[in-house]
Amino acid sequence: MKYFLIYLFLEVVISTQIASYIGAIATFFEIILSAIIGVVVLSNFKYSLFEYAIQLAKGEISQEEFMAKNITTALGAVLLIIPGYFSDILGILLIFDIITTLILKIFKFKQQNIRRDEDEIIDVEIIDNKHTIYE
Repeated sequence: MKYFLIYLFLEVVISTQIASYIGAIATFFEIILSAIIGVVVLSNFKYSLFEYAIQLAKGEISQEEFMAKNITTALGAVLLIIPGYFSDILGILLIFDIITTLILKIFKFKQQNIRRDEDEIIDVEIIDNKHTIYE
């Protein structure tokens, strides 16, 4: 919830600053243009999905990268459709794999730390000692 409120705050601040600078008519055309671009990206999503599937089959990208690239492309297109400058900026960054690469690097770093913590676990053997002298 707090991230959504941060997003809304940034969207309002950035949009009002840019809209006051470029004017109402330019803002209106930017909203229409970014929505059209978002719809075009979503309608051509099947082609990028196919391209990433070929890269996955060739071994050029991993399964995590395949999923992340497809999710971020779709999310970027949806953000372009939503009115607002901050969402448009995020949408463009997500479509062009700028943020995707950073997210994957951060995610891989966290996975490596988790695996490193798992390697430090000591494996023990439990010996069942049910036989005693009194049996």
